[in-house]
Amino acid sequence: MKKMMHWGLSLFFVLMSTNAFAVTDLNPEGKFKVIPAILMIALLILFIMVGVFFKAQNTEDYWAAGRGVGQIGGGMAIASNWMSAASYLGMAGLIYLKGYFAISYVLGWTGGYVLLLVLMAGQVRRYGKYTAPDFVGDRYYSTTARLMSALIVITISFVYAVGQYKGIGMMFNWIFGINYQTSVIVGTGVVLAYVLISGMLGATKNMQVQYVVIVITFFLPLFFIASKLGYFSAVPQIGYGAAVYDIGHGGNGIVAAASDPSYYLPFAKYTAYHWFALCITLMLGTAGLPHVIGRFYVVPRVSDARWQVVWGLFCIALVYWTAPAYAAFAKFSNLLGTTGTTITPDAIVVNAAELAGLPEWFAGFLAAGGVSAAFSTVGGLLMAGSSAFAHDIYFRVLNPNASEESKMKIARVGTVILGVSIIIVALNPPALIAQITAVAFALGANTFFPLFLLGLWWSRTTKEAAIIGMIVGLVVTFGSMLIPKTSILAYYIPFTSSAIVGVPAVLITMIVVSMMTPEPSQEIKELLYKVHNDE
Repeated sequence: MKKMMHWGLSLFFVLMSTNAFAVTDLNPEGKFKVIPAILMIALLILFIMVGVFFKAQNTEDYWAAGRGVGQIGGGMAIASNWMSAASYLGMAGLIYLKGYFAISYVLGWTGGYVLLLVLMAGQVRRYGKYTAPDFVGDRYYSTTARLMSALIVITISFVYAVGQYKGIGMMFNWIFGINYQTSVIVGTGVVLAYVLISGMLGATKNMQVQYVVIVITFFLPLFFIASKLGYFSAVPQIGYGAAVYDIGHGGNGIVAAASDPSYYLPFAKYTAYHWFALCITLMLGTAGLPHVIGRFYVVPRVSDARWQVVWGLFCIALVYWTAPAYAAFAKFSNLLGTTGTTITPDAIVVNAAELAGLPEWFAGFLAAGGVSAAFSTVGGLLMAGSSAFAHDIYFRVLNPNASEESKMKIARVGTVILGVSIIIVALNPPALIAQITAVAFALGANTFFPLFLLGLWWSRTTKEAAIIGMIVGLVVTFGSMLIPKTSILAYYIPFTSSAIVGVPAVLITMIVVSMMTPEPSQEIKELLYKVHNDE
């Protein structure tokens, strides 16, 4: 079993390191931009200072922020941790390229939080440990299940962070004029610095600061872009509808011959099945991401866990209803023929400001926000990956008698190893930011979502079912990447949307295996009573 996992993970990393899905449209080396550079350097200094001031003193601080994060602060941290480069940069890029189809990213990523609120938030907090593998190991009374889930956490963190590193590299490239590869190394070095110094406590405080930066930088330029293009600027998101109409029908300066009806027609480029498959994968993946589940451990009470999800949804919505407007305004400007700017889908929010003819510092404002979004998510991902390495593998499996000092040391070593490994792949990113991220969501959906859903709500679920379920989830996720694109199978199991098939397959497998194996002990049933019992 361990050999199968080893070969599966090795194959996945080889695939991600190849040019199978390589992207070559990275921003070219440019000039040093003074005002954007000042903004970015000021933000980097601020992040480091926050990390130093809120430095973790022990493992509870490092992994669970001392369990002292409030509802609104937790919601802001959830939103910041969630709104990665995929949300801030990648989502707008995909909507720019694929129009209506990419709206599935907006619905899927927000819908997942409703599932978390209803199915998991309170129960996970009542359980009260540090990590997702903690729950898996105890609920399924298996060291093998704990080890497998820890390795899956590391894999998800790895894949997800590659997209964030790409966003950091592109924005550093645009601001400082240095090449993309150097930008990745410099930018991620800063992330590693404050995560190593502060742990989850400092990372959480940084996420709250970064959320404020994200909202301000994402909102402010849009008012001026809408006004410049002649759309309703008081609430520029409302101008999205008018811009989409002009793109599809011609208008506001766009001639009919240059219009693009496929941008707004529901299934002009992709089928309804693909739209639904992606939406479901992102929704279930959201509820199965370990660094999102880990946010429930940092609040003091169960009610706080629920309310921080509500506040998190509100904070996320402020940005998510804005990304489509950036995409539409950039598409409109491009069709209008007044560009002169090289369009890079993963940098479309910055391109939108450039296309609208706004001053350079406006685009720099957006670039700084993009880096903040990537930083906030990378911090959470590195913490999730390093805690899986140090807490769930080293402490809970290899050395249960480890001291606080040695656990902290191993956590920091794990952070460095994971961070450097991600850089290697991010230097030659295999796809668009949001596409890379979608693979991580598919893996989370196909593995952790069924584990938590059945583990929390069906006491009959057994350890054998959990182990075999994870194997099936890994096979579906990795196998979908190997299916030839021309195959009929690739139509029904897209590699970014494999949960449409994977999750039902894993759930059915776990139910069947559970019924064929001895039921869990009374101790496990008491654990489930604990996680469902009121405060």
